[in-house]
Amino acid sequence: MGELIRTFILVCASLVVPGHNEMSNPPRPQENAVKPPVIVVGFVGGFVAHDNMVHSGVQLAAHLRAAHPSGVYVQVFENRRREKAHREILKILDTDHDGKLSDEEKKKAQIILYGMSWGGSETVTLAKELDSDRIPVLLTVQVDSVAKMRQNDAIIPGNVEEAVNFYQSDGLLRGQPKIRAADEKRTRILGNFRFDYRSNNIKCDKYPWFLRVFAKYHTRIECDAAVWSQVESLIASKLPPV
Repeated sequence: MGELIRTFILVCASLVVPGHNEMSNPPRPQENAVKPPVIVVGFVGGFVAHDNMVHSGVQLAAHLRAAHPSGVYVQVFENRRREKAHREILKILDTDHDGKLSDEEKKKAQIILYGMSWGGSETVTLAKELDSDRIPVLLTVQVDSVAKMRQNDAIIPGNVEEAVNFYQSDGLLRGQPKIRAADEKRTRILGNFRFDYRSNNIKCDKYPWFLRVFAKYHTRIECDAAVWSQVESLIASKLPPV
């Protein structure tokens, strides 16, 4: 019953007013570029659309894209579109367009992954898939990560250089409280940072009332500007100078 209620709440999150269509088609990297752009991939939670500008993860992508009009590829995907994101990354890294990645092309990869709720779970799962491809990842960021069935969002694979986790521990939907490195010699965990929203009444007025009632703490961390400012700063630190 608890799992059904959690799924219902996440489905309800998709009912927020849809975002702008221009987010659907971000600028493509230069096809003839020898050096691939820095790749930033985000995953939204629940059944939220990738272009729903109400959600902080989508707003973050818009900020990064505006600040870095060249040299950086930024896109947000629905959490159920992980394989599409995976294919897009491989396509971008294939700079000689021969349909396969050489060791040299893999070494040039600069990838940052972030996600909210189910999107946090997909962030770790995609990092694991890239580990199987022997492709490095600069940074993974999880915000109140909720593990999907048959996924483990607590163990960060060895191809990830740095990882960070933001979470809250109240209400029915609670984030993963602790991430750890599969290989501590290869991955640096920047921290597991807990936020308390019982006394911090973050306003999420653009969200439906039932989310503010039944998933209020999970929703508050999603619309907490302080959290997403930290996420943006961490990601921006890995990007080329503006």
